[in-house]
Amino acid sequence: MTPQTQRRGAARPAVLLAAAALWVGLATLPSAPLPAPLSPIPAALAQSAPAPSSTAGSPASPSSAAAAQAFERTLPNGMKVLVKRDSRAPTAVHMVWYRAGSMDEVNGRTGVAHVLEHMMFKGTKTLAPGEFSRRVAAMGGRENAFTSRDYTGYFQQIHTSRLAEVMRLESDRMANLNLSADEFAKEIRVVMEERRLRTEDRAGALVYEQLMAAVFTAHPYRHPIVGWMSDLESMTVADAQAWYDAWYTPANAILVVAGDVDPEAVWALAQETYGRIPTRAVAPRKPQVEPPQPGLRRIQVKAPAENPTVAMAFRVPKLESVDGDREPYALELLSSLLDGGDSTRFTRSIVRGSRVANRAGAGYDMTQRGPAVFILDGTPAEGRTTEDVERAMRAEIERIAKEGVPAAELDRVKVQYVAGQVYKRDSVFAQAMELAGLEIVGLSHRDADRILEKIRSVTVDEIRAVAGKYFTDDRLTVATLLPQPIGDKRPGPAPAGLRH
Repeated sequence: MTPQTQRRGAARPAVLLAAAALWVGLATLPSAPLPAPLSPIPAALAQSAPAPSSTAGSPASPSSAAAAQAFERTLPNGMKVLVKRDSRAPTAVHMVWYRAGSMDEVNGRTGVAHVLEHMMFKGTKTLAPGEFSRRVAAMGGRENAFTSRDYTGYFQQIHTSRLAEVMRLESDRMANLNLSADEFAKEIRVVMEERRLRTEDRAGALVYEQLMAAVFTAHPYRHPIVGWMSDLESMTVADAQAWYDAWYTPANAILVVAGDVDPEAVWALAQETYGRIPTRAVAPRKPQVEPPQPGLRRIQVKAPAENPTVAMAFRVPKLESVDGDREPYALELLSSLLDGGDSTRFTRSIVRGSRVANRAGAGYDMTQRGPAVFILDGTPAEGRTTEDVERAMRAEIERIAKEGVPAAELDRVKVQYVAGQVYKRDSVFAQAMELAGLEIVGLSHRDADRILEKIRSVTVDEIRAVAGKYFTDDRLTVATLLPQPIGDKRPGPAPAGLRH
């Protein structure tokens, strides 16, 4: 129902947008109408303590109030509670995130995280199928959910006076979900049709899916969030039940409330609702390490399409330590230098300058649970080839590695990047997303402003260094779309009952 956060910096490559559900980021499938798109935000996980605790961050800069002044406590059952007061309007956003996404799935059961997300709206021991959504709608609220590679989340946007009601509803399905075989049989068909419409009938999404399957040979990021069709066809209600039992427990969840609320009152409600749910131990996660890449990989994807496309994925580091890592910040700004507006490198040099491409994009997400990639993609202009586009994009990065960038250009991109992150905090929904997002990947919500300060401190030499270090053949996987005749087949409307 929600988007997985988009990346924090430049505009996402088109191949990622084509692969995403609605406007969602590269790893998220939402489950219903979404609010207006947010600026990019990171993702998160909860480090829960065995007993209640309370902390509060102090702003790193005047613009940091949205992220740094959150109320934080942990219920005795291990569920972290984060509350951000914003009293500009009498509304609240209520979210529950589970640290369980498609990366936690096993071969043969791909797509189960997303299927369970659908099933969470199909009734509990006391609510009939669809009753949850009807009750939220009757309150004048809206609600949805989202599945990503790293997590699954659920949210409601309501008048503040209805907060206690949605907390009772959400805690009920955390503890008392009723997985009916009949409802599962209907919903799995909806998910399979979703896969057909959003991946198999869309060339850009198919390219992204095949690119990730080629980039990762061992890590579960190789699997699509929606799942492989053969796994969906063989999935049973017992598989969904096993997923719910394994991951939908307070110790594996984060509660986030943002809006016109009193943090102490929210804490009291959390104790009354979620605090009564017994926790179950979360099984230790086994390390899932992607082996070193032995050399350049290339694949071709044949699909009905009007234009060819090339997509390149380079294996690069992610942000693991806010203070200890520097390269991820430089990679974030490199993506913003390449793509994200009319004045960026790809637009100036490749689209408007040499006119090699009709479109060229770059994307990178430094905040995630698994390994990171830096993606470039483009569509050749008339008379040009995907090979031309590939060479032109790589040449632009090589130019930066050799010559650097003017300090004024880097300063401009920094200002745009930081402003985007600060302005997005005008949205209460975005504030809640940011709080949960950083936590779910193992960072802290209090890191938000420190990350911006690190971005501000990136130097031209650091940009040159990452441009020269990481964009080599031994880190590269290339997917090329070979257009096939389209014929009369076009993506149709979503099937009845499709929440996303």
